[in-house]
Amino acid sequence: MNIQTKLAITAILVVIPLSSIAVYSTNTNQQFSTFDDSKLQVISSFNPLHEFSQIVGQEKINSILLVPVGVEPHDWEPTIKDVQQMQKSDLIIINGIGFENWVDDLIDSGFDGIIVDTSKGIILTKSIDEEHKDEEHKDEEHKDEEHKDEEHGDHQHLEGDPHIWLNPIFAIKQVGNIALAFSSADPENEEFYLTNAAKYSEELHKLDLKIRNQLSTCNKDFIAFHDAFSYFADEYDLNQHTIIQTTNSHGEVTAKTLENVISKARELNIKVIFSEETVNTKTSQIIANEIGGKVLVLSPLEVVSDDNYISKMTQNLENLKEALC
Repeated sequence: MNIQTKLAITAILVVIPLSSIAVYSTNTNQQFSTFDDSKLQVISSFNPLHEFSQIVGQEKINSILLVPVGVEPHDWEPTIKDVQQMQKSDLIIINGIGFENWVDDLIDSGFDGIIVDTSKGIILTKSIDEEHKDEEHKDEEHKDEEHKDEEHGDHQHLEGDPHIWLNPIFAIKQVGNIALAFSSADPENEEFYLTNAAKYSEELHKLDLKIRNQLSTCNKDFIAFHDAFSYFADEYDLNQHTIIQTTNSHGEVTAKTLENVISKARELNIKVIFSEETVNTKTSQIIANEIGGKVLVLSPLEVVSDDNYISKMTQNLENLKEALC
């Protein structure tokens, strides 16, 4: 986060008290209603969590999507108005695992609201570098952990691949964490939240079984644009290869990168190269042309679309079947 943003956050946290009832618009052109204080005021950091929150909370909550339509969450940082909006919320729902790179700066600037980290309870696979970082900062994190947990609810300080929502089994856990957070904040409606979460989790279980059954006898290797499908691949016994070997889609593509990917595709007899909605397909198309293949979309679901989570994941399944089966 740049220094201007940090200063802006600090200024607004000093000037705007938590009891403020003024209404300010956000980048999403949404705002909380001041006419129904009986509803939980919920902010979700990006689209899948916004959808999960709406399904669990329904008419019992006012839900706002923090990252604007068409903007990648990786690129987004809060404005002063966004911080004002967060100050008025009851709950901020985040993915965690470093996906929302602005959260720690928000906390360090004095924010003391409830942050619900939906990655809580999900076991992550960490790289050697990430484990080394954890060891270096172990003592410092241990000192602050209890204090920060008390202030900010379920927020964890973990790093790694954040794309847990692309594994339906992990998405079920995220939905459950949201339901528990709503129940804790609004215990009178606990049964309502837990029932909604259970019903939606049944649909996610059906999605999981569909993916598992339809890919079980297919080839295992696929080439995604960036490293977003590790948890998905692990769950369904697939092998993810990538054009960009980072969990952020803005990595550099060099001539050597293209050469290596083309070589790998030929070695594995891969004929489909995946791209994403928000990236230029030129890179994937160059590789596809070299191997006599085609380009399809494998969506990381990070950007808002007209499709819901299950329909978008089903589209991913259909494209994977074309590539692998």
